[in-house]
Amino acid sequence: MNHSELSQRKDDHLDIVLDPHKAGTRANAGWDAFTFEHCALPELKLADIDLSSSLLGIALQAPLLISSMTGGAYRAVAINRHLAEAAQALGIAMGVGSQRVSLQTGNDQGLTRELRRIAPDIPLLANIGGAQLLEVQGLDLARRAVDTIEADGLIIHLNPLQEAVQAGGDRDWRGVLEHIAQATALLGVPVIVKEVGAGLSASVASALVEAGVQVIDIAGAGGTSWAAVEGERAASPADRAVAMAFAGWGIPTAHCLQSVRAALPQVRLIASGGVRDGVDAAKAIRLGADLVGQAASVLRGATLSTDAVVEHFEVIIRQLRIACFCTGSASLAALRRAPLLETSLAPVAGR
Repeated sequence: MNHSELSQRKDDHLDIVLDPHKAGTRANAGWDAFTFEHCALPELKLADIDLSSSLLGIALQAPLLISSMTGGAYRAVAINRHLAEAAQALGIAMGVGSQRVSLQTGNDQGLTRELRRIAPDIPLLANIGGAQLLEVQGLDLARRAVDTIEADGLIIHLNPLQEAVQAGGDRDWRGVLEHIAQATALLGVPVIVKEVGAGLSASVASALVEAGVQVIDIAGAGGTSWAAVEGERAASPADRAVAMAFAGWGIPTAHCLQSVRAALPQVRLIASGGVRDGVDAAKAIRLGADLVGQAASVLRGATLSTDAVVEHFEVIIRQLRIACFCTGSASLAALRRAPLLETSLAPVAGR
């Protein structure tokens, strides 16, 4: 695929994700299976609740990550600027979208050191695909991804389903784990690995940690379906039918989070995939997440202005704070011990 086609594909992705009727999933993230036990006597001052967290040793004002999202060749410059400005203003982390196109074409899509200038105090994360590490210059591509934006770490995203249903997708994944291990040993910055919406199982997450990966983003099913996105782009009815059969494929985020946390009790986990609001974020933290990521739900705001992105996350933060208040949790550590019930009213074990 040539550079023009790669850029057009990213532009198509942006159009589809912004259309609420096209990028939906048949999967359920699983948050509705749980409810917090309400505390009618919190004995707390709402404004004093501590939502501070950290990622890669960098302090955060709230446990939130602007997750990696796609961008088209002509619109991504403004999108990335709005996201970086908002992340800096809010004191939350930011992961950029895949840098493959920007590194292999003349269009940087705003993915330059200007992002670091805009957001000097937050964790800023570069991003490259796991399949791209298999290329002859794969490790060099990863290094350039980090250096180009002066990133604090590198996200390596895994998207085998998307590649399998995508025209011209990367379909030979032999050796990806070995190349991830090489990247963790040689890059000089922490490596985060994430799925793109089908979930990381406990066994895969464990293998990644053994390979040197420091942070896992489970990115479970329940949010944007990249199989459905590729189905919308399909050139033939047959290709569309193949892709759409997988619109509900994946491990629900809540289930994924519980299983990975049980297998890896000490590893930093990010929960993304179908996080609708601050109550879902609170449930994710209670089920084992250290941070919570959102992407598609903030993308429309990111096309408009920095203020729109800030307003979106301020709502999430207010909701999360109230969830802490109404569970009697003065901090995120306390929230992780808050009584949580399954819809069957069976209590869920604490972390």
